[in-house]
Amino acid sequence: MKLANPFILQRADPFVGCHDGYYHFTASVPEYDRIILRRSATLEGLAAAEEFVLWRAPASGPASALIWAPEIHRFEDAWYVYFAAAPSRDIKDGLFQHRMYALRNPATDPTTGEWQFVGQVDSGIDAFCLDATSFRHRGQNYYVWAQKHPDIPGNSNLYIAPLATPTALAAAPVLLTRPELDWEVQGFAVNEGPAMLIRHGKVFITYSASATDERYAMGLLWADAEADLLDARNWHKSPTPVFVTDVERQVFGPGHNSFTVDGDTDLMIYHARDYRQIEGDPLWNPDRHARVQPLSWDAQGMPVFGRPQREVEWSAGVTA
Repeated sequence: MKLANPFILQRADPFVGCHDGYYHFTASVPEYDRIILRRSATLEGLAAAEEFVLWRAPASGPASALIWAPEIHRFEDAWYVYFAAAPSRDIKDGLFQHRMYALRNPATDPTTGEWQFVGQVDSGIDAFCLDATSFRHRGQNYYVWAQKHPDIPGNSNLYIAPLATPTALAAAPVLLTRPELDWEVQGFAVNEGPAMLIRHGKVFITYSASATDERYAMGLLWADAEADLLDARNWHKSPTPVFVTDVERQVFGPGHNSFTVDGDTDLMIYHARDYRQIEGDPLWNPDRHARVQPLSWDAQGMPVFGRPQREVEWSAGVTA
């Protein structure tokens, strides 16, 4: 398979998942006013696939502004979309007012049926939060997200909790990582955008850190697949970023990724800009484009991210 990057223009925080032979793509749109979805039998087909609007933000209310970073997940009973939203664009105590919310659709095909607003996914911490994802491991569904804690300096940390239902936690949040390393606190002290990958006897979480300009970069956490994932002591953190700006290849601020697979190839879907100089606030710049990056693996079973590729090639095959 060959692809040219960027893959899908002006779609930040990209999420791609596979289910029943189809790829599903969602992402933040520059207007931050709706949740979109593309569906295709092939990964490359997502680029030209019809884009469905699943939900639009209402004119007012707690989830009426700044719709960020949706993810779509299939549970036993239905499809769910997790997303962050705020009641307005106002900043309070130095941060936006986002909380996590969910949509639900019991249809087999998520581009059909009716998407219903379920409401807030309450983490038990009443503070700015965003970027939730979910994964299943050893019979348990987990929820991983970014959140501010009133007692911890910085914008957001990463937490994990088991799920009782797709929209309710079964236990209190466990802190996994906070912005503490030099590369995580450039511009803003941020750990956000977690993405899950289970391979080679390990559970991996990538995440993004620092301001969303050229300083944005990706870090890595991992735990043994047999370990208690709710014990923070079982998680390890890379002291250095694993994926960073590449000036020579004109890829700036890579981050907020997801993972998918094509045949035997693990693929990372992430966003980045093609240029360094941004006019105004990076938040309102529309040019974070979705990109594809194949992963390789070292002899210890650790992911090798490499340098951002402009021309991507891998061995394709049947998806999950």
